[in-house]
Amino acid sequence: MEMQQIRYFLAVCDKGSFTRAAQATYVAQPSLTQAIKKLEEELGGELFSRDRSGCRLTALGRLVEPSIREIVRKTQALKAEAVRFSRLNTVPLRIGVMTTIAAHHLSPFFTNFQQERPHVELELIVDSECNLLNQLDEDGLDLVISAPTSLLAEHYQSLKLYEERYVVVFNDKHRFNQMQQIDLATIQAEPYLDRLNCELRETLRSVCQGRQVNLYAAYRSNSEEWILSMVRAGIGVALMPEFTITKNADQIRVRYLSDPEIRRTICAIFPPTSAAKPEVAEVLKSLRMSF
Repeated sequence: MEMQQIRYFLAVCDKGSFTRAAQATYVAQPSLTQAIKKLEEELGGELFSRDRSGCRLTALGRLVEPSIREIVRKTQALKAEAVRFSRLNTVPLRIGVMTTIAAHHLSPFFTNFQQERPHVELELIVDSECNLLNQLDEDGLDLVISAPTSLLAEHYQSLKLYEERYVVVFNDKHRFNQMQQIDLATIQAEPYLDRLNCELRETLRSVCQGRQVNLYAAYRSNSEEWILSMVRAGIGVALMPEFTITKNADQIRVRYLSDPEIRRTICAIFPPTSAAKPEVAEVLKSLRMSF
């Protein structure tokens, strides 16, 4: 199978006609037809059926089209990386970071890593875990740093980085500032700031139902920064991972949630194919040593 055959095949798919496909690819129609015929011989059957309006994919054509498009996508991505490497003399490393993971907790690691390995170009993508894992499956990312709440698919590997407990977050003038222990029952008396991106949101809801605790959501937001701003303003209290809050955060105080204790595990998630890349192996080794 040659790339020229693939290019002609996709042109016919997109244009719906051998004539229009030949015009779009700047080739004589007999040459395009011959290339498609050779591709059909290699794949063992007809890929298109013709009619008065043009042509359409056969069952075999529909079967192979997604894989052929994937070949083109990966080829283009490989060429782009090769060009960038040759121009910048750097190796791109694409890392997805789940939205709710604190940037300030991971930033020192990435700073040190890049200082020690100037040949690696870091690209950090911040998004929900679901979107990041989809990009990982499509080779859009090399690894993902996340806090999985369920078993990972078999084609993933993971490296545990650290654990963090959930804390009750309130402003420095709140009555909670005088308390050493705070549980869910105590929080339900306060306006609650609901974090829409919290990966343990459903778990927390289930725990509250089991204890007959009702956390009244005065406000909801998918932004950690907005939640913290509302805490500072005294609008309400929130439950957040402990490393989300910087040390000596202005106008903010925290206490560990005492009952129940809730914690999450932060992991690096990657497929074996990514781990085989030298630059990914380097970052995984550094992560093991740093956390």
